Amino acid sequence: MIKELPVISQSQEAVDFASYEAKFKALADQKRLQIMYELTQKGSVCVCDLVEIVNMPQSKLSYHLKILLDAGLITRETKGTWSYYELNHTEVNRLLSPELCCIFRKLDDRQSGCCS
Repeated sequence: MIKELPVISQSQEAVDFASYEAKFKALADQKRLQIMYELTQKGSVCVCDLVEIVNMPQSKLSYHLKILLDAGLITRETKGTWSYYELNHTEVNRLLSPELCCIFRKLDDRQSGCCS
């Protein structure tokens, strides 16, 4: 028996694909993956500290952070004059397979989940 797929309107389909495309494009860069990894390990990080952690000028870092932010893979909180960034674990977990998801889990969280 063949299972029928639900009908999706063209406009809904385009929005969904555009969203996934932005997310995967954001993931398709080694520097952005490094930024995400550092945010996973350190939690909420000030952009001023992130410059040193990833060894990148603030202008280039801001470019990469904007792509990750626009894709919904990180969040930003402004405190005074500084912006603090944090990985959006909910979105990353939803997007990635369990095996890849373990890369972006804190070491403490790896014991209770998909990671072995």
